[in-house]
Amino acid sequence: MDTNYLENNYLTLVGKVTGEKKFSHEIYGERFYLFNLSIPRLSGNEDIIPITVSERLIQEDTLQEGKKLLIKGQFRSYNSYENEKNRLILTVFAKDMMEVEETENSEEENEMVKKDTITNEVVLIGYICKKPIYRQTPFGREISDILLAVNRAYNKSDYIPCIAWGRNARFCQNLEVGSQVKVVGRVQSRTYEKKYEDGTSQTRIAYEVSIGSLEIIEEKNPSQEEEVENQEAV
Repeated sequence: MDTNYLENNYLTLVGKVTGEKKFSHEIYGERFYLFNLSIPRLSGNEDIIPITVSERLIQEDTLQEGKKLLIKGQFRSYNSYENEKNRLILTVFAKDMMEVEETENSEEENEMVKKDTITNEVVLIGYICKKPIYRQTPFGREISDILLAVNRAYNKSDYIPCIAWGRNARFCQNLEVGSQVKVVGRVQSRTYEKKYEDGTSQTRIAYEVSIGSLEIIEEKNPSQEEEVENQEAV
C-alpha cells in the first residue's frame, strides 16, 4: 500500500519567536536554522517548541524576537550520540512559515481572542513500537507513555513520544506493539530532572505529543513488531 507521508505526520502551530536563531546544519548547499516558538496554553503557561527551518523560508526580519508566526510542518526525530549514549532529539520541521498580523484590542478582547485562536495541533499515524507504560500519580491521575514510529520517505521513521491521560491512558495500556494508531493532540514541552548514578542531576526539557484523541487503525502489523531499543526521550 502506498503511503502518503504528509498525511502521516502534519501539524499547525501559531506562536511567537523567542530567543535567537542558531545555525543547525547544511544539506546540498541549503542551510537550516533552529529557533524556539512560544505557544500559549489556556492554563496561562506556555510551550517552548524547537523549530527547524530552511533559509529559503526566512525573510530578513521573520525571526525577530516576538514575531507571531504560523508554522505548518512535521514533528520529527533524530538520534544524537553524546558520551557514548544515544538520545532522541525532537524538533518541528517547518514546511511553510508566515507572519501573523497582530491586532490592537483591549486587554479583555485580547484574552478572548487568545482563547479562540490558540493553535497547536499535530496529527500522527504510526505504529506502537514499545509496550505503553501505564502509571498513576499519587493523586490518582492516570497516565500512559507511548513511543510511536511514524514512517517517513526514503525508508526513514520518526520516533515520537506521546502521553495519554485518563480513559485514553487506561485504553493505551492494552495496546500491543505493532498496533497502528492515529493520534491527534498538541506538541508540548516540559522540564524534568535527570538523575545519575553518582547522585548528581541535570534539568532537561522533554518534547512530546499530549494526546487529545486516539483511534486504532489496524490491530497489528507484524512487520512493525521490532522494538526500538536504546532510545531515550529528552
